[in-house]
Amino acid sequence: MANKKLNRTSEHRKALLKNMLNSLIKYEQIKTTLPKAKFLKPQADKIITLGKKNTLQTTRMLVSQLQNSKSANKVKKTLSKRYEKRKGGYTRIIKAGFRYGDNAPMAIIEFVDRDIEAKKVDIKKKDPVKETDKKEEKKAVSA
Repeated sequence: MANKKLNRTSEHRKALLKNMLNSLIKYEQIKTTLPKAKFLKPQADKIITLGKKNTLQTTRMLVSQLQNSKSANKVKKTLSKRYEKRKGGYTRIIKAGFRYGDNAPMAIIEFVDRDIEAKKVDIKKKDPVKETDKKEEKKAVSA
């Protein structure tokens, strides 16, 4: 009985861990409940340590564990280079109060020395050319 059950079946727990790892690697900071963050921290540190070893076997293990080649590539190329001089402790947990609905303790888990811009990966940038085209179309339609 090495780790917490988090009140889930083993398959659900494995899927939860994989999804949270992928989100943490993609955004480099996620907000979750404190028990989930404590469950995720050692696994995330192990993934980074695995990525620091530059072999074909470790690459295959990363893809196998994360089930996402983009996340595995980010671990191998970006995160392993960032933490190559660090011997451990790649993540930190910051307590973030309590959730409004059920008063669950919340926490932010993030990489140490994280990239601030990684949080904005999915936010699309507004194209000024398209916006002016839309304004002109509205004027033409209304006229």
